[in-house]
Amino acid sequence: MAEQRFDVWSSGAAYERYMGRWSRAVARRFLAWLDRPAGLRWLDVGCGTGALSALLTELHDPRRVLGCDRSEAFVATAAAAPVRTAGFVVGDAMALPVRDGVFDVAVSGLTLNFLPEPVAAVRELARVVRPGGPVAAYVWDYGEGMGFLHAFWTAAAATDPAAAALDEARRFPGCGPEALHRLWTDAGLADVSTTPVEVPTVFADFADLWDPFRTGQGPAPGYVATLAPAARDRLRDALHARVPVGSDGSVRLTARAWAVRGVRPRRNQPLSRPG
Repeated sequence: MAEQRFDVWSSGAAYERYMGRWSRAVARRFLAWLDRPAGLRWLDVGCGTGALSALLTELHDPRRVLGCDRSEAFVATAAAAPVRTAGFVVGDAMALPVRDGVFDVAVSGLTLNFLPEPVAAVRELARVVRPGGPVAAYVWDYGEGMGFLHAFWTAAAATDPAAAALDEARRFPGCGPEALHRLWTDAGLADVSTTPVEVPTVFADFADLWDPFRTGQGPAPGYVATLAPAARDRLRDALHARVPVGSDGSVRLTARAWAVRGVRPRRNQPLSRPG
């Protein structure tokens, strides 16, 4: 799709300013829901800058963590952090460089909607966990749950009607519980369940909200990077007019993700449904 030219993933540090702080908050609640014991081998697919890998290392005392991402820059950022028991590799989520059944748990955070064939990626996640092992993921609820992105794209469409086609709510309609449940079932996973994961997104002031949109990392910042200065200023002013600014100057919104989990069938069960 033409709008994918705005999906830039070349700077781990810039992404951290834009989305990393909220990614970590969601990852913490996701892991609490997953509730796995210590001593397991984890695979983190689409690991990005390593937020989920770092947290599961901190919270779950794993035997091993391997993070995998297609962005060399993000993998370099993740690998630079002193995360005990974790290693990171560059790889394709739809063709993982991992043998069958070598992990106890496979997870993916905020990645599936960016993949051209999500069901193929989920089947890969299932392939690399042991039979009976959990496969879980979470994605932002772009349609209804991302307050600051909704405000951004509403302002963008008001100043540039062509921007409406780039809105993640329009691009990624499969980020709700029904679609995720169906995706896991179509990949052959059993005991599938979903849950919402909501976190506050509190910005110290409007600049704290706006400046990360100028980092160039991800769909919305990638779009901002294409604008001429005057158009960028119009978008900034339109966004400022649409967000609630408190008496202390802060902007308080919320972000919601949807999480899904299932288990790889035992050896006497098929991994995926026929057809």
